[in-house]
Amino acid sequence: MNWPVLAPLLIFLLIIFAVGFWANQYVIKTQSFVQEYFLGKRQLGGFILAMTMVATYGSASSFIGGPGVAYTQGLGWVLLSMAQLSTGYFVLMVLGKKFAIMARKYEAVTLIDFLKSRYQSDAVVILAAASIIIFLFSSMTAQWIGGARLVESLTGLSYTASLLIFAASVTLFVVVGGFRAVAVTDAVQGTVMFLGTLILLVATIKAGGGMEPIMHKLAAEDPDLITPFGHGHSLSPAYVSSFWILVGIGVVGLPQITVRAMSYKDSRAMHRAIIIGTIVIGFIMFGMHFIGVMARAVMPGVKVPDTVMPLLTMKVLPPVPAGIVLAAPMAAIMSTVDALLILVGSALVKDLYLNYVKPDASEKQMKAASFSVTAAIAVIVVLLSLSPPKLIIWLNLFSFGGLESVFIWPVIFGLYWNKGNKYGAVCSMILGMGSYILLDRLHPNPFGLHTVVLPVLISCAGFIVASLLFGRKRAAIRAERDGA
Repeated sequence: MNWPVLAPLLIFLLIIFAVGFWANQYVIKTQSFVQEYFLGKRQLGGFILAMTMVATYGSASSFIGGPGVAYTQGLGWVLLSMAQLSTGYFVLMVLGKKFAIMARKYEAVTLIDFLKSRYQSDAVVILAAASIIIFLFSSMTAQWIGGARLVESLTGLSYTASLLIFAASVTLFVVVGGFRAVAVTDAVQGTVMFLGTLILLVATIKAGGGMEPIMHKLAAEDPDLITPFGHGHSLSPAYVSSFWILVGIGVVGLPQITVRAMSYKDSRAMHRAIIIGTIVIGFIMFGMHFIGVMARAVMPGVKVPDTVMPLLTMKVLPPVPAGIVLAAPMAAIMSTVDALLILVGSALVKDLYLNYVKPDASEKQMKAASFSVTAAIAVIVVLLSLSPPKLIIWLNLFSFGGLESVFIWPVIFGLYWNKGNKYGAVCSMILGMGSYILLDRLHPNPFGLHTVVLPVLISCAGFIVASLLFGRKRAAIRAERDGA
């Protein structure tokens, strides 16, 4: 046990749990459990909205997996990662005020609520809930593994013991606090992520003797590490460019991010969040991935890339500052896990149980179902995390691509195209999910692009064609019926 490093981290966790118990008072006192637990009654200000988006999006992949890949690939992966700069901007500008207004009009608490009210289709609801459950289990598994790796590095405990400690802590926090706790702690966690990145960036450059010696060491080991093409020229221009869809524009289709765009209190909060979120995401994504590259010069020979960040932090910083900096990846992982647990729980409880199993469920029954489902999800994810891969980032990116293929067009066309209908939405969701899974299994990265590109195009075409085709048929049937 490295107590000087652990002490600041434990203090940080105690603060997070204190916020959770504070938020629990709102859950206990509220007259509307669903609105409070799953959406915090739409009361987020600009700073908290920006930070909750940053903290939810910045995950184990950003602080552990991504820098691990950058360690193996070099500066090309830093270039690729900067596609994420526009994440908050695209989400809030594309969805914007219209999404928040329509969500309030429909009294939507989740993205599936919005889709159900917009398309009036049970098939859309079931497909959406199934997609969230299927793909987010992959993402949650990545977060659980990242958290366990971090605890393992700090404590010297076995991976399994570290996994159980991390899972139990996060699950208890979500069960106690709900969305409000997640959003408020995200503001704390986002700030910690920003400061942690800054401190570690400066310390790593200092430990490497400055930028010039670091770049010389990288070039001497492998000249490809300081080119845009990565180790072994594995990062082609087409592949890097396609990441603008996966982690840039396509983020509009991620349910865990879009639900934030219906939770702010007014347009001023949205405008502030766009500015703050873009700056913070840009700095964190650049900083952490660049640190991952420099770590190869400072600390060569790391066998498991996912352990690079905790090992580097403890190497280049004194114990107490190291503990403070390591609170950043812990914050990123916890905030993402919190959001995903809430999202999958809402899909099962709010969108399936309340709509189709027990529509007249009481507040007490809803609370019991929400808490039980959250605990059950955590247990399942722990079981899935017992055999971790070397790089967790691929689990997270698989989840991103799948959710974007399913949701991006039903959300965007649902907002901006009046002719879009349930037939287009169902067709788009089936084609998006089916083509993404098939390509990922049988022929990933077609034409040198990331797997997500073709499914997004196929689902777009499917939405337009099905909406127009079935819309005309229904119009013709109505005209014939009216004429008769």
